[in-house]
Amino acid sequence: MKKIILGICMMCASVGGWAQKDGGKPDPDFYVFLCLGQSNMEGNARAEIRDMNGVDERFRMMAAVDDAGRKREKGHWYTAVPPLCRANTGLTPVDYFGRTLVATLPENVRVGVINVAIGGCHIETFMKDSISGYVAHRAPDWMKGPLKAYANNPYEHLVEIARLAQKDGVIKGILVHQGESNTGDKAWPEKVKMVQEADAIYREEIAKAGLDRSIGQYFAALTNMRSVGVMGDERTYDSMNNIIRTLPQVIPTADVVSSAGCTCATDSLHFDAAGYRELGRRYAEKMLFLLGKNSR
Repeated sequence: MKKIILGICMMCASVGGWAQKDGGKPDPDFYVFLCLGQSNMEGNARAEIRDMNGVDERFRMMAAVDDAGRKREKGHWYTAVPPLCRANTGLTPVDYFGRTLVATLPENVRVGVINVAIGGCHIETFMKDSISGYVAHRAPDWMKGPLKAYANNPYEHLVEIARLAQKDGVIKGILVHQGESNTGDKAWPEKVKMVQEADAIYREEIAKAGLDRSIGQYFAALTNMRSVGVMGDERTYDSMNNIIRTLPQVIPTADVVSSAGCTCATDSLHFDAAGYRELGRRYAEKMLFLLGKNSR
């Protein structure tokens, strides 16, 4: 039986691209999105020919790690051909999130993504004050490789890459596809808020723009991940869904995107390629709505 489990897509609206404009200033028409989470953000489905071809050059990805096989270097922009996370990862919702955005936004607008994700990780992996203890005491052996790729600190690694991206464009949002590993954790919404509030990039963007956090310059979109058998108990999923649905009460600018109807893989833990494509489109539609670019 198929269940629905929730992950997150956090989004912040801020101030400024693909390349710097005159004077070395960030291009306000280059929208950058940070992406983090566990395996469904990392990318589990094999990319098909249709996913590899025809990617608009306005859709860019900044490599979060080196990928010698694809001649990608950490901190550099490339056309967003999958995989967008690391070598040996697959198609993610981010692929069709970005494709949908560039297909909808004006031609002068470019979209960039940075994807830092680790399969099976808890939200604590991206909490500034929890990551060292998580790596030392909670992370299983099979997670050590991906953690090492991010210098055992995915949070700081994402911030480092995001600072590079800020030289070129403006961080418009954060997608967080996470939740399964924190199933039953009633403190999860508060932990997500801690991730948001601890983010130095958030604070800097607010300060630069002269904005006040309380007036809604930052948005959070919550997306639910379709999954089966993560814990093997339907009641477990229902309880996590209920917990994640409370996020807008903790972060008033949160929103929800349904994954109902998104198809899953045979392992019953991940989406298949079609499911990722559809979910990515839904992320994009919600983001466009929150940015005031689309009525849906």
